[in-house]
Amino acid sequence: MPAGNRTLPRGQGSRMLTGPITSGHKDDNDFWTDSPYSWRRLLYSVLIGVISNASLWTSVALMPSLQAEFGTTRTEASYPYVAIILGFLMGSPFLGRFSDRHGITRALIIASIVASASYIGGGLTSNFYLFLIMQVLVGIGTSAGHGPLTADLSHWFRKRRGLAVAIVSSGAYLSGIFWSAIISDVLIEHSWRTVHFLIGFASLSIIPLSLLLRRRVTEVMLDDADRRSAERSNQTGLAPNRIKWLLAVAGVSCCVAMATPQVHIVALCLDLGLTVRQGSELISAMLLGGIAARLVSGAIVDRVGPLTILVAGSILQLIALCCYIPLEGFAPLYIVSLIFGLAQGALLPSYPLIVREYLPARSAGAAVSFLSTATQFGMAAGGWLSGWIYDQTGSYFVAFVNGIGWNLLNLLLIGFLALRIYGRRPAPIPIRP
Repeated sequence: MPAGNRTLPRGQGSRMLTGPITSGHKDDNDFWTDSPYSWRRLLYSVLIGVISNASLWTSVALMPSLQAEFGTTRTEASYPYVAIILGFLMGSPFLGRFSDRHGITRALIIASIVASASYIGGGLTSNFYLFLIMQVLVGIGTSAGHGPLTADLSHWFRKRRGLAVAIVSSGAYLSGIFWSAIISDVLIEHSWRTVHFLIGFASLSIIPLSLLLRRRVTEVMLDDADRRSAERSNQTGLAPNRIKWLLAVAGVSCCVAMATPQVHIVALCLDLGLTVRQGSELISAMLLGGIAARLVSGAIVDRVGPLTILVAGSILQLIALCCYIPLEGFAPLYIVSLIFGLAQGALLPSYPLIVREYLPARSAGAAVSFLSTATQFGMAAGGWLSGWIYDQTGSYFVAFVNGIGWNLLNLLLIGFLALRIYGRRPAPIPIRP
């Protein structure tokens, strides 16, 4: 049989499949899981994530500028972030299904064009409601660099999938560090509109990077992954769809709690007499902690399991939220923000890893994007709710108490899932070369 062709074993179908198949020789497995190509693909995906995920941080860093520009309340100043997340809710499931069928390259090209036009359009408008519409379109365009991109990358790793997903998801944190520094420097001499123009043109650079991701996984790889996820799901006693919805509700509660410090940290600093730059430094502390946690948790998650990391991260986030309440000085806030980033960095990559372990691989793009949509909805709801509570009370004290309550709900849900999974611990599934 010629190299690159393979007939599936009995029980997996009889059709002839094409694509490189590993045989232990260097020339045959270059495009197999955990191969040198897999790591190059990871690098390209991180670069795309750094550019695309700017949308998660622009409205946070620009909140005081937008509030002054449009004369809004603190609640209304959080609407641009909510609008971006609404775009995620609309775009991520569609682009996830689209990438499952047509590949991530086409999804990224379409999305980057939409994002670029929307950033530039938002920078040109003087009407707040039209600006919000542009932010919805920004969210649609940039959602491809989140759930769909993570799902695509997860197909190319098995032994080191946890580490790979942790690294690619760090693109959001690297994006925050990169763009927060640029935004704070640009705002010294220019307006928030210049920031939008700059990111709009930068979004077009995703197109040539996406062309490096044209290769798609073989049917053989998908068949094997589907077999493994079906075995794991059956052994837990939970249907895959039930696991998906349980994770979605847990993700919403986790991110409602997470949103108070992440979305409002700059505004909180101004209330405490600190500066916008110091607020940006606290964001950087969160991001540095997040990157460190993702790399460390990614290195051990393939041994201890993503659910263990998820529980540990939720507990650490609860501790950080409790510590935010009594603190006011920059130094203690910096330490707590670093701890909060460590928790956040451990939490978020665990969700797509659990999805990949217990849900079918062929619908990974749609499933991971659905879960990403749920967590982003939690961020949007939490960001809005914290702003509304602030307007009603005049401080963030009750907002943090509210976040603590949602975090406790998250612990309850993932604790239930842990009991079902670890209480029916499946037999190890050997990793085949």
